[in-house]
Amino acid sequence: MNNWFPYNEGLTIGAKGPEGDVIVMDEAHPIGARITIKQGEKYVSVACNIYNWINHTRFFGTLSEAKNEFGHMEAALTEIINLLSAREVDKIKVWEAISNFVRRYP
Repeated sequence: MNNWFPYNEGLTIGAKGPEGDVIVMDEAHPIGARITIKQGEKYVSVACNIYNWINHTRFFGTLSEAKNEFGHMEAALTEIINLLSAREVDKIKVWEAISNFVRRYP
């Protein structure tokens, strides 16, 4: 099930960051996660965050590469979120999933 929705009702799209990069895609999950594509002059980045658990950024040469990976990363983040949604959170399994995520999406 896809529970991702536009972060801040999509109002962040087109906003410029402090380094001049522009937000191209920005989605959030009700459990407390966010994934964002930003395009700068020299690179495109995909930043993802599960609040209090992980903050991870990847860099790409093109926007199309970043958009392609965005979907894969969002699906993998959903798997981690599902572990966090369990009645009893197994922190070791969560950290293993995060470790696998970072290894899979360096």
